[in-house]
Amino acid sequence: MVKFGGVVICLLIVAIDVAAGILGIQAEIAQNQVKHLRLWIFECRDPSQDAFKLGLAAAAMLGVAHVIANLLGGCMCICSQEELQRASPNKQLSVACFFFSWIILAVGLSMLVIGTLSNNKSRASCGFSHHHFFSIGGILCFVHGLFCVAYYVSATAVLSEEEKYGGA
Repeated sequence: MVKFGGVVICLLIVAIDVAAGILGIQAEIAQNQVKHLRLWIFECRDPSQDAFKLGLAAAAMLGVAHVIANLLGGCMCICSQEELQRASPNKQLSVACFFFSWIILAVGLSMLVIGTLSNNKSRASCGFSHHHFFSIGGILCFVHGLFCVAYYVSATAVLSEEEKYGGA
């Protein structure tokens, strides 16, 4: 039987990640609307205040979604390769999704922060072109949502297995 609370939490995680992804893509659009001069791989452009705000909001929402998924999913701790091999398939899936969600968070948040900092109000930037940081970060927000939901579902399945069968 599917618990209603679990469905609500999964929908909340997905909604926050999707909103973060959309904000990241909107920040890319806002960044592309400012005046810039491009010469081969170098460009000079003015910062976009809208892109800064949207990128900051996307980064914050990505972090919030990650915290919610990890706090409510619990921690599936595996300390050795031997323990991983003896673990149930649900626990192995939970650990894999936990690991990948952290990697995607690190890369996606880095992309959003780099894009946000490049649009800081106090600096007009000239140098190597920094294209698509916001859109890559936004797309990674969508992927992050998938892995966080998979982590939450598998972690709660592990917890219910352990309650039912008395620990693993």
